[in-house]
Amino acid sequence: MKTAPLRFLADMNLSPLTVAALRADGLDVVRVSSVLAVDASDVDILNLAERQRQVVITQDMDFSALLALSGHAGPSLVTLRLLDTDPDTVTRRLRLVLPQVEGALRDGSVVTITDSSVRVRELPIR
Repeated sequence: MKTAPLRFLADMNLSPLTVAALRADGLDVVRVSSVLAVDASDVDILNLAERQRQVVITQDMDFSALLALSGHAGPSLVTLRLLDTDPDTVTRRLRLVLPQVEGALRDGSVVTITDSSVRVRELPIR
């Protein structure tokens, strides 16, 4: 049985250019500004992603802390910690890493992507 493709919710700090490029690659990705108010809180974003069964992609470290404090098993999270955050660099790194961590994201994980490494932590964070 084929599994449904992952769905992604891109935080406001991801460029619309990156979102468009990922969408052009065939990923189901929507930017937060398309579905929530621009001043939506991180908690609102996490709650929406959990309800919609989406993986949050962000450059904001607060999301990991919120998931750790909540003890929740979802939603999965991809956090980018790149030195260069221009849209081309971010897009290239996501294109490389997302296929490698798809299983972990399906199972409920926090994935941290740096310039040289990828760290995966299962949810809930203890």
